[in-house]
Amino acid sequence: MALPQKQPALLPTADTLGDAELVERALQGDRWSRDMLYRRHAHYLLAISARLLSDRSEGEEVVQDTFVVGLEQLGTLREPAALRGWLARIAVSLVRRRLRRARLLRFLGLDRSPDDATLAALAAPELGPDDRAELALVDRVLRRVPANLRIAWMLRRVEGLALAEVASICACSLATAKRRIGAADAEVARHVSFQEGSS
Repeated sequence: MALPQKQPALLPTADTLGDAELVERALQGDRWSRDMLYRRHAHYLLAISARLLSDRSEGEEVVQDTFVVGLEQLGTLREPAALRGWLARIAVSLVRRRLRRARLLRFLGLDRSPDDATLAALAAPELGPDDRAELALVDRVLRRVPANLRIAWMLRRVEGLALAEVASICACSLATAKRRIGAADAEVARHVSFQEGSS
């Protein structure tokens, strides 16, 4: 007589668990869940951080710091399903600090960052030299605007996030996010149009 075969117990995978469940497990000390949260969100955070900072290695440091802070404060997260936005807020806060520090270093003539993640550097290879030069000009303009304006503009215009998401990540109201984006738009347009008018 043949015995019925037991189905092998299926272990959960990152694809079968949502952020809320991974957060709950991580809060109970499950190291695998913490690793899965990192793997799921690190690339997204790196893409945003590197572009905001125009520097991939600094972006990588921001991602590491984001997860250190995030995992330490995981118990304060009110909506575990909204983990990505919460982590992005932490990352943007860390980026803001670095941008302010970089601005001071530039003012003092001590900035030696490689700028390997600028808009011009990350542009598609087939982009023409005129368009690449325009992106380089936009990069220079964005380096001079206040960090809050640069961050809001990049999240909206480069990352393509919805205005509500920009406001959430920047921890400001919709009106403030619109104002910041509008101010950065005006600054970019002023410099780009000046460049075009001078040729």
